[in-house]
Amino acid sequence: MTAPQVELRNMTKRFGANLALNNVSLLIRSGTVHALLGENGAGKSTLVKCLVGFYHPDEGHIQVDAREHRLNSPKDADALGIGMVYQHFTLVPSMTVAQNLVVSGARLPAYINWQSELRRLAEVTKKLPFHVPLDVRVSQLSAGEKQKAEIVKQLYLGRKLLILDEPTSVLTPAEADEVLGHVRSLTRTGVLSAILISHKFHEVRRFADDVTVLRRGASVRTGAVADLTDDALAEAMIGEPVSKIVQHAPKSPPRSDIILSISDLRVNGDNGLPAVKDLSLEVRAGEIVGIAGVSGNGQLELVEALMGQRDRSGTMTVSGSPFNGTRREIARLGVYGLPQEPLKNACIDRMSLAENLALRNFDRVPLCRGIAMNYGALAQQAERLVAQFRVKAPSLTASMSTLSGGNVQRAVLARELTQDVRLLVASNPTFGLDFVACEETYRRILEARNRGTAVLLISEDLDELLGLVDRVLVMSAGRIVHEVSAEGADKRVIGKYMAGMKAA
Repeated sequence: MTAPQVELRNMTKRFGANLALNNVSLLIRSGTVHALLGENGAGKSTLVKCLVGFYHPDEGHIQVDAREHRLNSPKDADALGIGMVYQHFTLVPSMTVAQNLVVSGARLPAYINWQSELRRLAEVTKKLPFHVPLDVRVSQLSAGEKQKAEIVKQLYLGRKLLILDEPTSVLTPAEADEVLGHVRSLTRTGVLSAILISHKFHEVRRFADDVTVLRRGASVRTGAVADLTDDALAEAMIGEPVSKIVQHAPKSPPRSDIILSISDLRVNGDNGLPAVKDLSLEVRAGEIVGIAGVSGNGQLELVEALMGQRDRSGTMTVSGSPFNGTRREIARLGVYGLPQEPLKNACIDRMSLAENLALRNFDRVPLCRGIAMNYGALAQQAERLVAQFRVKAPSLTASMSTLSGGNVQRAVLARELTQDVRLLVASNPTFGLDFVACEETYRRILEARNRGTAVLLISEDLDELLGLVDRVLVMSAGRIVHEVSAEGADKRVIGKYMAGMKAA
């Protein structure tokens, strides 16, 4: 089989009253990478799930090499050589990589000839520009190794159309180049056709041939990547011109007063083993300090220790006062946070939007009078914050679980940043957000910094960090292994430290 040409024609999909896809057509030329862009809710996931047989379109046709096919299930997609690398891992943690790959086949014999299968695996992996350990349990792999193993699985299964959903979110810059570079080389040699879902314009520009932009379930722009500017793509995504926000805003140098001081911090992970090891750092007023690192190197445990959610040892002070993350200390010292996946970590999904906006001050005047809640004041506060931060919701009484990811993030930003914030801890604050919500989050963080707030920003997106921070610290295996000013930062050097290597 050679790389197929795949065409989706007039695809329409409804979920009740919601029109998820509206007459979308898409052509993936043989031997090319076709990028798919759009905000959250634009229809990207629905479109590719129709292509892999998870959803059935209400209207429309799928053609592979000019022959029409109806994909009733993922088995039909598998038979056509269509496979997908999902944003969330699908490997079985307790099994080795080799075992995962072999059992992923559609049909398994009663007896598996492991010597033969391992030889076949060796043939697949020896052609790769990156290494994946076949005899190691998936639970012992880093996030980057798991992502590479997911891609190897699809190649092992003989896919001819490969769909990649945000494939570089857990990779270092060098790993991202290796993975996407290999996919591109396979398309250039006619082995694969590929669809790349990404929010990173530089990836689209470097590795994709064609691009289609979806907005509100409709295709609004398509063409060769070389013919479209980043501004044109962004404008197509949101429906109006955009200004570049992710830049160092004019500011005064950081102040001399140290807001956050951590010394010899040690934190254990869920497995009881050390996840953060003798970590020390400082953040000054009016400064953003970024922590770069591949997922799973102690960042989560660091944030949870900072916010009082995990036991730790060592010294931690805020504005010179001991800090243990209690509710009283958070209010007194002005420590607030923007956690990853805020609906899980910063909200109570069954409570209303207005109630969630009051979680920081429900026990203080004017929301609280003695032991009674002032619901009038609660509603007034919610109305003001919703208007100020442009939170879109059916009503103030709507449960948080009914809001989109971007609007949940706006609500958390509204609640946290309208307090007396002296230290802001932001952990992957744009994880899973669309272009507009990312831009708003960046702007709010920069505004807080410029007001004198000390910001500790933990992110696995190196481009995000370098666009915002004053200093970069690299975290690997639970330790700070490298520090550099943002102005003097070299992505290649930082990437090597992220991968656990010393830069030459």
